[in-house]
Amino acid sequence: MKVTDTHPEYDNNSAKWEFYVRSYLGGEEYQDGQYLTRYVNETKDEYSRRISLTPLDNHCRNIVHIYSSFLWRVAPVRAFNSLANNPALDDILKDADLDGRSFNNFMKQAQTWASVYGHVWIMVDKPKSVVGTRAEELSLGIRPYLTLFTPENVIDWRYERTPTGRYELTYLKLRESIDRKTDTLTVVHYRVWTNDTIELWESDGSDDDGTMIESIDNELGKIPAVFCPANRSNIRGIGTSDIADISYMQKAIYEELSEIEQLIRISNHPTLVKTHDTDASAGAGAIINMSDDMDGNLKPYQLQPDGGNLDAVRASIEDKIQMINKMSHMGAVRGSEAVTMSGVAMQTEFQMLNAKLAEKADELELVEEQVWRLICTWQDVTPDVEIFYSDSFDIRDYPQELVFLQQVKASGVRSTTLMQAVDKQIADLVLDDEDLAKAHLEIEQGTRTLGNFNNDIQSV
Repeated sequence: MKVTDTHPEYDNNSAKWEFYVRSYLGGEEYQDGQYLTRYVNETKDEYSRRISLTPLDNHCRNIVHIYSSFLWRVAPVRAFNSLANNPALDDILKDADLDGRSFNNFMKQAQTWASVYGHVWIMVDKPKSVVGTRAEELSLGIRPYLTLFTPENVIDWRYERTPTGRYELTYLKLRESIDRKTDTLTVVHYRVWTNDTIELWESDGSDDDGTMIESIDNELGKIPAVFCPANRSNIRGIGTSDIADISYMQKAIYEELSEIEQLIRISNHPTLVKTHDTDASAGAGAIINMSDDMDGNLKPYQLQPDGGNLDAVRASIEDKIQMINKMSHMGAVRGSEAVTMSGVAMQTEFQMLNAKLAEKADELELVEEQVWRLICTWQDVTPDVEIFYSDSFDIRDYPQELVFLQQVKASGVRSTTLMQAVDKQIADLVLDDEDLAKAHLEIEQGTRTLGNFNNDIQSV
């Protein structure tokens, strides 16, 4: 088996991963993908120019970031237990990847890229130590650290079922670096992990099996890698992207934006049809010189297509945007105009989005538990770290709720209990936690005073 051999599912999904990441990044990355359909007889230069003139309405990036903003609005709570007094803990939390990113920031990046690709891999490694004590290790900065690998760099993997029935990762091949030596020579380095060994290989793309540079024992006895999916699929080691369908709908909008640009350009600048010998110039007040002996049937004329279907293309784009909002359960969140949904429909939309976010939070919680288990194993500490992600994201339409409560308050219903409940709910929408308890107490005291005043009036 060659070191350059890849997993069958890697071959099946690598093209999709490239499309997903270009759809997320947009800009030149998306233009380089050349996703516009080429016209018949369109030259390469004409096609490149049309691509450069076509804008991208990037829904993929917007939706991925909305998911991330909800998931990380409230940071997870962690109970470190046996790891709490470990001297390396503070360093891991402040600089998880030895590149300055905090642990929360690292996990947020992992969640974002998992949403794009469908999954990522998190490696929990530790430099080989030649010192004798933990204090010496800490003084030298030797501690566990995290590394994020996107799917295009994890080219092969294998799971095996253990006697207990659990599936265990027993083989993992990573593409660590690509070094371009010359215009014709590129050297690729691969890291191959098994439960027993860690091997570093080098290949220059020739037909040989590659060259092993080093092989060391795996001190941990298992592969310190965690599979982090956005959504689980039926294939082990492959996740489902959050933009799997949205990216193709975005591509359809991209095609129609190109058609709009072409319609506007052709409608505003009609095509002049003339004989080769006719002398004509373009622009306002242009003059056309025809020879005296020219056949009258060959009179120059202009072709100007009807731009009436421009509105139809725009309506089609709006329909596709609504489809994207339905796919992502973002109809009530991303609406840029007045939402025409009924109250029940909007509440259902919020509940579906809340359920999706809660499912993603549960998946992140499971991933982080496995990460901390590996960190504890590296530090010879009992792996009993507990992680708690938020399971409710309180997705509410505050303006609509406030209008509804104001209408109830102005309804004229003579009920002290009802008015007190309405006032408290209005306070919940407006005030933060620090002032909320005080406001509730003031509402209750004001209601009791008003009730006593009404009783005095009735007795009189």
